[in-house]
Amino acid sequence: MGDMLKELREKSRKRKLLLAQTLGVSGAEELSEVLGTSEPSAKKSKSSTSQQYPENEKYDYKKESLDELVYRDSSMFLKGTQSSNPHNDYCQHFVDTGQRPQNFIRDVGLADRFEEYPKLRELIKLKDELIQQNATPPMYLKCDLASYDLKNLNSKFDVILVEPPLEEYQRTMGATNMQFWSWEQIMTLDIGEVAAQRSFVFLWCGSSDGLDMGRVCLRKWGFRRCEDICWIRTNIKNPGHSKNLDPKAVFQRTKEHCLMGIKGTVRRSTDGDFIHANVDIDLIISEENEYGSLEKPVEIFHIIEHFCLGRRRLHVFGRDSTIRPGWLTIGPELTNSNFNVDMYASYFSNNQTTTGCTERIEALRPKSPPPKGKGNSGSRGRSSFSRGRGRGR
Repeated sequence: MGDMLKELREKSRKRKLLLAQTLGVSGAEELSEVLGTSEPSAKKSKSSTSQQYPENEKYDYKKESLDELVYRDSSMFLKGTQSSNPHNDYCQHFVDTGQRPQNFIRDVGLADRFEEYPKLRELIKLKDELIQQNATPPMYLKCDLASYDLKNLNSKFDVILVEPPLEEYQRTMGATNMQFWSWEQIMTLDIGEVAAQRSFVFLWCGSSDGLDMGRVCLRKWGFRRCEDICWIRTNIKNPGHSKNLDPKAVFQRTKEHCLMGIKGTVRRSTDGDFIHANVDIDLIISEENEYGSLEKPVEIFHIIEHFCLGRRRLHVFGRDSTIRPGWLTIGPELTNSNFNVDMYASYFSNNQTTTGCTERIEALRPKSPPPKGKGNSGSRGRSSFSRGRGRGR
């Protein structure tokens, strides 16, 4: 018993010394004064405190080693200041000001993102024009997805975007004016029944357990997970710290994930009539919505339309704000309906299920490198092209 007591006292002493070093006081006996737990009679005079930490001296340059420097705030680590740390500590800046590190990433908007890449900017412009020309009129259907049979749509879709109102949004976003879905309910949706033979699904899965449960959903629907699109939320307009943290959480979640699944055999090197890979990146950086809003960035639609050339697009759990040309939007949050099965099927009566491609787009779009060995007849490590005027070896 005595040995255990000594061990506990030694651990307590070490913790006090470490805390004193962190708070910048000379010894453990001054912790009570810094933490505000000392008696009024035990407080030292203001003159002694001012002598110990002058107002114009935030850290001592005369210390012999960097380990002895006492930092009073994060001014040494801010962007544009000279620092003993060669990097900019945006994490400490977030602790002090509430501005997230992603706020300082430049050229994240759709307008100025490709300013230094004229060919890519031209490609995006041409693809947007082609998508607009081949887009079907927007259709929408108000329905209760818990009881509605998706087979009644009488169509197969090339792209399906699923945006479920997850239960975690009730805690993190403060949304209360809708019916939230658990992952068990989401799995009951017959997404695989309305997916074409080769198709893609994009599933918003939040930022907590949705990453694991979303993969389970994709497998149940008959899709293979092949990509993860990450939405990094900035708070430039409203900096601050989130008050809605998970229980016992240490870090704050500032991003959200959208899992992408693939069904059938689709190869980016050979199926250029159906997909154009590497046009966009798998990262969305945009401002966080107002508290209580479940809106997702509109950029997800641009990514999907630039990637997949299929014209049959379905948005599940859509809202009035997400009604878009070229898409069939369904969900309980819609206020009206204009969906007609025969009219929607007539848009693809001539088997025109893709937007097609122009020669200029084909010349500009990024392509996969040719397979290894293609064009080399049995040579190992040497090119089969001729060198200079001589014959190839």
